Amino acid sequence: MGSETPLKLPFIDFSDVDQNSTNALNWDLTKSRVHQALEEFGCFEASFTDISPELHTSIFDSLQQLFDLPLQTKLKNRSQKPFHGYVGQYPQVPLYESMGIEEAPVLEKAESFTKILWSEGNPEFCTTIQQFSEKLSKLDQIVRKMVLESLGLDKYMVEHMCSTDYLLRVMKYKGPETNESKLGLNAHTDKNIVTILHQNQVDGLEVQTKSGDWIKVQPSPNSFIVMIGDSFYAWTNGRLHSAYHQVMMSGEKARYSLGLFSIPKAGYVIKAPEEVVDEEHPLLFKPFDHVEFLQFYYTEAGQRAQSALKTYCGV
Repeated sequence: MGSETPLKLPFIDFSDVDQNSTNALNWDLTKSRVHQALEEFGCFEASFTDISPELHTSIFDSLQQLFDLPLQTKLKNRSQKPFHGYVGQYPQVPLYESMGIEEAPVLEKAESFTKILWSEGNPEFCTTIQQFSEKLSKLDQIVRKMVLESLGLDKYMVEHMCSTDYLLRVMKYKGPETNESKLGLNAHTDKNIVTILHQNQVDGLEVQTKSGDWIKVQPSPNSFIVMIGDSFYAWTNGRLHSAYHQVMMSGEKARYSLGLFSIPKAGYVIKAPEEVVDEEHPLLFKPFDHVEFLQFYYTEAGQRAQSALKTYCGV
């Protein structure tokens, strides 16, 4: 008997998707596939041609340049928000380090971040980061609009789309210099609305299915992984799936990746609309502030909980 075909994430092509075009059928077909993928897997692989091959190349050149900076320089990337600044030097995940660029699609914010690390400036780095984030934010907006439409929540569209800011998180995983798999990043769910991940050609991302199996994700060089976070899972009252995922590393090559996170603004209360609560789908979570939830997540109790979200605000 032949071996079973390995599990793969759904692949969705956004190349010809435009809500403002006359091709409404293409939008509706793609919307249906997005909803199904996020309901079943909590994520999918996306083709999105708004980002040119040149920008794909230059973003990873920029990441390598960034992480090659001295540690004391990288430590200047600070934030009062959990997991928004430099993260590294952790004994539990020695291969991992990352940095956060708040509101990266906004040119002034990208310039501010750049000047912190390069006092003389670095226009090429700044332009690359800003343009990549701005273009990728369009994919985030398309996906979120499709989700709200598919759930019949159009009347919340403006409020929902205005309730978030963007964080670009850039990551490096050192090669462990062994063919044995070593932990790059612990299994976790994201806590935000939507995450869009992109990587160089060193694999490592693994996503857990609802049945508990792990999918070794092997995206193409120009594709992206779109993933639902706990905040969107809560806002849709569990209609979407927030998947556990981890990074496992082997070999000698470093893995560079980046994630564009749409994150609820401080003070914005995440509350499931009444339309997604009924007898078949009872309310799962009390209303909560994302920043306060994050603060709980990074406490000892939050880290110990099997589901920090349910522990924090489960009904």
